[in-house]
Amino acid sequence: MKLAYIFPGQGSQSPGMGKNLVENFPIAGKVFEEADDALQFSISQLCFEGSSEELQLTENTQPAILTVSAAALRTMESEGFPKPAYVAGHSLGEYSALLGAKSLSLPNAVKTVRLRGRYMQEAVPLGTGAMAAVLGASLNDIETACTEASQGQVCAPANINSPRQVVIAGNTEAVDRAGELLKTRGAKRVVKLSVSAPFHSALMEPAQERLAADLEKVDFQDLTVPLVTNVDAVPVEKGEDARASLVRQVTAPVRWLESIEWLINEGVDTFVEVGPGKVLTGLMRQINRDVKCFNVEDADSLKSAAAGLGTS
Repeated sequence: MKLAYIFPGQGSQSPGMGKNLVENFPIAGKVFEEADDALQFSISQLCFEGSSEELQLTENTQPAILTVSAAALRTMESEGFPKPAYVAGHSLGEYSALLGAKSLSLPNAVKTVRLRGRYMQEAVPLGTGAMAAVLGASLNDIETACTEASQGQVCAPANINSPRQVVIAGNTEAVDRAGELLKTRGAKRVVKLSVSAPFHSALMEPAQERLAADLEKVDFQDLTVPLVTNVDAVPVEKGEDARASLVRQVTAPVRWLESIEWLINEGVDTFVEVGPGKVLTGLMRQINRDVKCFNVEDADSLKSAAAGLGTS
């Protein structure tokens, strides 16, 4: 078995996220306490009792998902899960992956991603930008449609998630034009996403500049486990390279499909999605059905993953 841990950048942002872990594993509670102290407000209360509307604000979503992922990771480590050969994270999940690689501290990570969410929200006035998932069209056709639809605005692939799913982002009008073009050219579906900003597009440049200044002040250790980055879909092991990748990913597309294919080509045959939801597990079924994929977000899924990995 060759193992990789993968970390979501989105998930089931619903009230109660992480609560089951805390109720069953004291070490998970300590993670939430550490995050609360770092943020100087109760992210734990927001996760356990906050409304869906509060949790979907990106400056809340990002630290919430990271904290749940960190709690799951710390619990897995305490329960004797095997060390992975690689880590990778989808968008925000790259910060969680760097926790797994012992490059970032939890206080630094959770404070940084809260600012990241705020900067992304403030980069573009609400309604100016949009994202849409394109299902059943080739990347080449999507890129062509985006170019034609731009008309002086921004429109480009933002998340290359699987052979069947690519998310595009940019100015709302340009994304709508691209969607209409793709529907006439054979795309199975084009679904506008309920997001607050056009992530991973050139419209995020103001956020990238602000985040770069913050990341310069954050301590990055060299990684104990190689991280396959979103921006290049190749591994890095130096802390400085990880920092640079986090800056570049703000405006660059998430090359998730290539990242997973790279890992599989390197012999990874087992993946564990660490954090809320099963988004990445679902994408894995579209990428390669021959590999094993488990998820850990609560006590039951942790027990199931432990059994599947032979550690229980």
